[in-house]
Amino acid sequence: MEYELPEDIQMLRQAVREFVSKEVAPIAREIDEEERVPFDVLRKAGDLGLLGVPFPEEFGGADAGVVGYCVLMEEIQRKCASTATIIGAHAQLCAMSIYLSGTDAQKERYLRPLCEGKKLGAWALTEPNAGSDAAHISTVARRDGDEWVLNGSKMWITNGSFADVLVVFAANDRSLGARGGVTAFIVEKDFPGFKVGKVEPKMGLRASHTASLFFEDCRVPAENVLGQVGAGFATAMQTLDIGRCGLGASSLGSAKEAYELSVKYAIERQQFGRPIADFQAIQFKLADMAVKIYAMERMVYDCAKQVDRGENATFESSIVKLFCTESASQVIDEAIQIHGGMGFSRELPLERMYRDARVTRIFEGTNEIQRHVIASELLKRAGHKIKLY
Repeated sequence: MEYELPEDIQMLRQAVREFVSKEVAPIAREIDEEERVPFDVLRKAGDLGLLGVPFPEEFGGADAGVVGYCVLMEEIQRKCASTATIIGAHAQLCAMSIYLSGTDAQKERYLRPLCEGKKLGAWALTEPNAGSDAAHISTVARRDGDEWVLNGSKMWITNGSFADVLVVFAANDRSLGARGGVTAFIVEKDFPGFKVGKVEPKMGLRASHTASLFFEDCRVPAENVLGQVGAGFATAMQTLDIGRCGLGASSLGSAKEAYELSVKYAIERQQFGRPIADFQAIQFKLADMAVKIYAMERMVYDCAKQVDRGENATFESSIVKLFCTESASQVIDEAIQIHGGMGFSRELPLERMYRDARVTRIFEGTNEIQRHVIASELLKRAGHKIKLY
């Protein structure tokens, strides 16, 4: 059923599978229960070059593009969504923003150690009053000589409690709105005025820490402006376009794992003197799961190829995010139903997968926002422009 990919990407998949089997899968349940970030696993992933998969070799990456990154996310998510989420925020949000908009000096100073796993990254856009309405952030940035001074707060920031490097978005001129009034900054954890708040207690992704951040006259060197002053919102949206493709890939990984567990269980589980796989009710569930996975896989990798060709993929990545996150939740739900009482037990990974999957319809743009993006593009093609900002 797997989508046919180039030989080098297939080799990457095999390497990631071996890493996941050895390092990720054995501790997935433990770190979820303990709400513990798997720093040892992240260090080993960095040593193997897995934290820089999509980036060029000149910056310490593996030069495997977004297609390779999607393979990475798919395979890690099969066994541990928390670990995949940590890597996603690090590589596809923080590092990708620096790769897309950074200067050569910024890439050498920050992107290289992020790719090599010597530093861990986070990406700070969301605020208490700016979630789906991300353009109207209240964190402000004021120029003061050779520095910018940031004041405000962020919330729901993955990796925020331990990241060494953070890409932070702040309003430099409210009168200009999203287009021209928001700037991205590279912030180091030891910059004066930067503070970490509480780590959120969550229903799922419990080994992936999500924190509040505070900026109280946080001083950032002018050379740490990421891209052009006022162009931060464009950087954020371009980064999210790519990130949504990766989120589709991680959802695909969860769905594949749930499906394969269900096929195995349906053949082994006996009721009424025969395997439950012999019953049409179970067969139809498996068939519907396979159809969703087939569609998800082609959506994800077609979109990833489009991004790697340098083409705009806002429309396609929103479709991928919407369809794959909803389909994965449906597949996992059916997997639990097939497993019956055992599916509800914490002894099996399905219970954890069910909890972990729920947030995928919320973060990196809620699925309601994805429907808006898709509809806006469709209407624009028909000659009608929706005004939101």
